[in-house]
Amino acid sequence: MQGMDEKYARLGEILKDMKKIVVAFSGGVDSSFLLKAALEFLGPECVLAITADSETYPEREKNEAIELAKEMNAPHLIIHTSELAIPGYAENPTNRCYFCKNSLFDHLIPIAKERGYDHVVFGAIADDLGEHRPGLQAAHDQGVRAPLLEAHIKKSEIRHLSRQFGLRTWDKPSFACLSSRIPYGEAITAQKLSMIDQAEDFLIQLGFRQVRVRQHDNLARIEVPAADLAEVLAVAETVHAKLKEIGYAYVTLDLKGYRSGSMNEVLGTGFN
Repeated sequence: MQGMDEKYARLGEILKDMKKIVVAFSGGVDSSFLLKAALEFLGPECVLAITADSETYPEREKNEAIELAKEMNAPHLIIHTSELAIPGYAENPTNRCYFCKNSLFDHLIPIAKERGYDHVVFGAIADDLGEHRPGLQAAHDQGVRAPLLEAHIKKSEIRHLSRQFGLRTWDKPSFACLSSRIPYGEAITAQKLSMIDQAEDFLIQLGFRQVRVRQHDNLARIEVPAADLAEVLAVAETVHAKLKEIGYAYVTLDLKGYRSGSMNEVLGTGFN
């Protein structure tokens, strides 16, 4: 079995072979580590980080991506996209993420070609192979590479190496686009995305780091780690009042606690 040092060395070989790359950069744990590694192995003159700002991407995440790129001295570009403008996306099919990633790559590939970059890469990791990830198919279809996946690097290893390299994202909670809070088949609208964003932002301001507000019509289902359930109940009245103000008729707390991709549970895949 390969150790972390061997995997990181392999990552370096993969990146060096690519020569000049555009990194799809969200500011999350994985893309931040990928950008850091790319800068180390290729140098800033051969790397361009691009962040897509859209309705499904909270302002706080965009601002953090900007700060992180500055801290790493990475060339960084913000582009504006709209997932809701993609035909089929707003209907929220089970392969919704395919539409999103496909559109993202449609934006990034021409920029890479125009500016003389050889490849577009994104932060898919080894753990993603066991989950419902339609975006991987979009990457395959468009010829977009996933160096961390190719080097068989897992999330736990990325967090360990990120901490070792001084990246403050090493313990950042996992994040997924706001659309992932809406059940498949239920239409995605700008209003719903705004409500979810406001609700999660409020809970984060209260001190809850890992949080999801899943929206079921006019009901908000709050997910936090099981260890934090009592803390949410301690401020239940405050949370209820704020989410009612945002527009929810009902506010609930999921007793199972936070789990990544809980909306996939209805697919019968067993992912949790």
